[in-house]
Amino acid sequence: MQQKINLSKAVADNNYHFDDIHSPLTHKEALEEASRCLYCYNAPCITACPTHINIPDFIRKISTNNLQGSAQTILSENIFGGSCARVCPTEILCEHACVRNTHPESNPVKIGLLQRHAIDNIQGEYPFVRKSDTNKKIAVIGAGPAGISCAHKLAQLGHAIDIFEKESKIGGLNEYGIASYKLVNNYSELEINKILDIGNINIFTKKTLGDNLFLNDLLDRYHAVFIAIGLASARKLNIPGESLPNVLDATHFIHTIRQHQIQESLKGKSAIVIGGGNTAIDVAVQLKKLGAGKVTLAYRRGYQHMSATLKEQQLAQLHDVHKETWFNPIKIDQLTDKKLAVTFHIQTHEIPQETITLTADYVFKAIGQTLCTQSLFRQNQSTLSVHQRKIAVNDNYQTSIPSVFAGGDCIYKGQDLTVYAVQQGKEAAESIHSYIIGD
Repeated sequence: MQQKINLSKAVADNNYHFDDIHSPLTHKEALEEASRCLYCYNAPCITACPTHINIPDFIRKISTNNLQGSAQTILSENIFGGSCARVCPTEILCEHACVRNTHPESNPVKIGLLQRHAIDNIQGEYPFVRKSDTNKKIAVIGAGPAGISCAHKLAQLGHAIDIFEKESKIGGLNEYGIASYKLVNNYSELEINKILDIGNINIFTKKTLGDNLFLNDLLDRYHAVFIAIGLASARKLNIPGESLPNVLDATHFIHTIRQHQIQESLKGKSAIVIGGGNTAIDVAVQLKKLGAGKVTLAYRRGYQHMSATLKEQQLAQLHDVHKETWFNPIKIDQLTDKKLAVTFHIQTHEIPQETITLTADYVFKAIGQTLCTQSLFRQNQSTLSVHQRKIAVNDNYQTSIPSVFAGGDCIYKGQDLTVYAVQQGKEAAESIHSYIIGD
């Protein structure tokens, strides 16, 4: 069972601790940065962008002070252009492909900050209009980036959409799973409200597939169903002591922070974060920003194997997070002074194998998420095929049930990043549209 944070004293204003980690560009800075773009023919940055935004086009419009047109270019391909500009690992996608990376300059155009500048300065509603009603209804399960992206595109095409979300608020990982210093001031909620302005989208919260929402019922009531439930279950370490108090799931902790539910100051507390991905970095940095003392990131392999980007690793270093590699946890013990002791195997070429024990007030597990198939298929629901522990789909995002489609982190396609989820939701909507109109 998931351990809850049993703390006692309210943390003051969360926004005080989590200021925006990236300052937006001023108008002058944006113009100067836009002037660095070479507006390449067959621009490699477009190919590197999972949503295929015409990057040279939106940057050129910034350079001519046409911010409204720039934002429209972005949003036409990526309806979550604002949040993606903040959380997308541009350093391994569009900016990595920028021709400005070549020697001797080796300094790409700041595409992410320029994208944010355009979206943040858009005037009025998002520039989309629905086509005439088709009298077709689609159910979307999951109100994260994939589900909302799919619903928005379907609404554009004239369909009516009902979204079912298990949480009390919509937004998925943008609302519950992204580090608070990346999306500040309720940005996720504000962005989604603008997306939903297109209309013909109804939201139903606290609806969980396999609990109070069943696939067979939806198939009777809707022309098609889109599943975008993400990866709700945290992976387990499968070691002794994992269920001890103050051994916490990283995603649950981020959820707690983002909903302003931490109840005690963490000032001076020590922590061990087990994992080497971006979520592990998010937790470690947030702990330091909340005043924690020593925070150690323990990863079972080497730096070169970490899934966290170099930029994220540098962020951890900037916040004085200690990093230990080749640390493989084998057990967790409760000490008499309420601290936890984690025993690791260390195995490198220099050290064949030995053990070491680290102590801390808290241990956070950040070793990934997995699809919760137990709740997905109970109550005699129609069976969906699973591939590599995710929902199996074809090239059109169609599952083993013809009228059921799926996208986002719950399918085995692309990386588990917001920008990929947005693209998959958009592409799935096109496939659903073709399916229900008989094309």
